Amino acid sequence: MTSSAARTCPQCGTLLHGASAVEGLCSVCLLSLGLPQEDAATGATPPPRQTAGAGGARVGTPPRTLSPVDTGVVAPTWAMPAELLRQSARRLRHAALGLGLGFAVAIVLNNLLEAFGWHSFSNLALMNVVAASVVAASTAMVWFAHSGRLTPVRLLRMSLGYEIAVAFAISIHDNLEPLRSGVHPATVSWLVVWIVTFPLFVPASPRWALVAGLASASTWPLGYLVGLALGNPPAAGSTLFLACLTNYFAAALAMFTTIVIRRLQELGCYQLVEKLDHGGMGEIWRARHRMLARPVAVKLIRPELLGVKSPAEAAALISRFQREAQATAALHSAHTVALHDFGVTPEGAFYYVMELLEGLDLETLVRRFGPVPPERAIHILVQACDSLAEAHSVGLIHRDVKPANMIACHWGLKWDFVKVVDFGLVKAIWSMGDDDHLTSDGVITGTPAFMAPEAVLGGNALDSRVDLYGLGCVAYWLLTGERVFVGRTPVEVLLHHVKTAPVPPSERAGRPIPASLEALVLSCLAKDPDERPPSAEWLAARLAECETAGDWTPARARAWWEASRTGATPAPPRDERTPTSITPPGPPRGA
Repeated sequence: MTSSAARTCPQCGTLLHGASAVEGLCSVCLLSLGLPQEDAATGATPPPRQTAGAGGARVGTPPRTLSPVDTGVVAPTWAMPAELLRQSARRLRHAALGLGLGFAVAIVLNNLLEAFGWHSFSNLALMNVVAASVVAASTAMVWFAHSGRLTPVRLLRMSLGYEIAVAFAISIHDNLEPLRSGVHPATVSWLVVWIVTFPLFVPASPRWALVAGLASASTWPLGYLVGLALGNPPAAGSTLFLACLTNYFAAALAMFTTIVIRRLQELGCYQLVEKLDHGGMGEIWRARHRMLARPVAVKLIRPELLGVKSPAEAAALISRFQREAQATAALHSAHTVALHDFGVTPEGAFYYVMELLEGLDLETLVRRFGPVPPERAIHILVQACDSLAEAHSVGLIHRDVKPANMIACHWGLKWDFVKVVDFGLVKAIWSMGDDDHLTSDGVITGTPAFMAPEAVLGGNALDSRVDLYGLGCVAYWLLTGERVFVGRTPVEVLLHHVKTAPVPPSERAGRPIPASLEALVLSCLAKDPDERPPSAEWLAARLAECETAGDWTPARARAWWEASRTGATPAPPRDERTPTSITPPGPPRGA
């Protein structure tokens, strides 16, 4: 581990402080590698999280979710897509820079007009102070936006205070001179322009935009009182009424602008409803089709998180994603998550639209209920093989096969139905040219706990057998509830995959595992790809021949899911073997 004092994370720019850096990365980016810090350090089990389908809802991080729209449920204030937040932060920097320069120029011009006798100001010194305060506040906003010391969310929170402070300065500036009678275009306050245009640069949630707009409009009466205190004569009631009315009308226009900006969250015909999860490559949202009201899962993928550093690389990456999304959409296996649509947002984020599943990913299932019996593991693995076999047949490899990317769900009339999800790292064998790759500058794409040795070492072209290695890691997890390898850092885990022989699952599980099943799992975990099963189809056929294959019947699967919903111990029919599992602590919501 290298010293991280006064350095930043190369992935996200976060300041690193001592132990917060592991292999030069901050804790958030370490998590984005797919290996939790608890796993990397000690192999300990982190708190279980529950998944609902493709990018399903994960319980345990409530502040990161957005409540469904049109339900009357109050949503967190700053629950906006991360890409929109970053774009807003950049626009805020430009707006603050422009405003600061404008007021600096105004100071110079006002003093020149006074010096040459072209105009006389009654409170020039105070006018300079007000303008200088806006320049100082704008300079501070530019510095915070540029330095990256604040997250986009915190920066935008501060920006609303900046909006109100600038509005108050404009209001005082307006009232340093006596008011003219009536209101016409020549006398409309710059406060109106500020209130209306600010949401264009810095969109916020409608609630906070309304608060900021009304507060900004309300600074004008305060500025008028300051003017009276400085000796200005009282203005006519009609003049005051019209001046206040225009400011509050501007606040109403600002609300309209905010609502329009919020519609930027809609991707084509799909409206984002609830943020479900986020990871190293982007975010997953629950969404609905605007015309069909069909619930779907939308995954936003940001090119910069894949090592892209130039517009040309981003364009090439998006083009490749489009080609491979088309190939993925053509997959018809019932055990592959359905891809409905894909596209690119105005901010350059690529998105997939997938079917929304209700169930538990295998990571959560084992963490909550313990290792599954061998017959259930076989039942799950055979279904996963069906999905991977079809993808391999058309030249696609998943490259991120892991328990979190396999969902056991209730699908139609079937229970324990497996769906393979998150083909976000899918790579086409026919597109593996030197200029067409997802990794750069030493960035390893995948999850360390489930990566095949050849994927770790690089160099040679990958093939479908990297997915079979990942499937072997999944089988190991299902049978033992433990990773094949753990280490203090992700790099140590990767080195184990390259050099260390795995401990047989039966020794880790502490219970009998059919010899034929254990042999297949260990063959999948072979270091040499040539020693692994030749194909997913071949593996599925051999799994079906194992001793306990077929013992996990539809009746047992249904009994387990129904019992788990009530918190009772799942019990099979009398003539069938009782599955080995831990009594569930509570029903899996959405299962």
